[in-house]
Amino acid sequence: MSSDDEGVSDQLPPALLEAIALRGATRAFPAQTILINEGDTTDSLYIMLTGRVKVYASSEEGRDVVLTEYGPGEYFGELSLDGAKRSASIKAMEPCTCRVVQGSELRQLMIEYPDFAMHLTRKLIRMVRRLTEQVRSIATEDVYGRMVRVLNDMSEQIGSERVLRQKLTQQDIADRVGASREMVNRVMKELTAGGYVTQRNGRLVILRKLPSAW
Repeated sequence: MSSDDEGVSDQLPPALLEAIALRGATRAFPAQTILINEGDTTDSLYIMLTGRVKVYASSEEGRDVVLTEYGPGEYFGELSLDGAKRSASIKAMEPCTCRVVQGSELRQLMIEYPDFAMHLTRKLIRMVRRLTEQVRSIATEDVYGRMVRVLNDMSEQIGSERVLRQKLTQQDIADRVGASREMVNRVMKELTAGGYVTQRNGRLVILRKLPSAW
């Protein structure tokens, strides 16, 4: 669920991506590998070349809440610039390759490439806005309302239907809306029985506009 506010992407422009990537080392990560652990003190920046990762935070009870996702051309790890511990974990959703730039190089890059510093600033602004919206959603919407928002955000219109851009399990959805898998399962069963959603080729398909309340 990478940021795309008003058509603005977190992807680096090709020329800037190439210039920054030259400073790092390429690393490959198998699916399900944890690239960054919440609480780590590392300061590297990761530039996605292939694959997808998810950013998540964990509660003391072990429940994960997915904050966002990143794909090719996007980057993560920039919050380490202040020297504090990592505030979230990053896991590979599929096999990934990244260009890993050390913190000392990152600070020099911001001096040498003002466009990167500006890109980073705008990304952080979008991140704050997105997280503010997520907090507002958790505080003001029920589980169903949060599910509708996530399903609409993660799908695209194809003809008269909306198709999710990637395969998601019910646990994946639960992690994104801050609910239990059992609650998501209950809602999905009712939506399926009502003819609102179906599964096709492993992807969720929204057949018609979801009700505003359930």
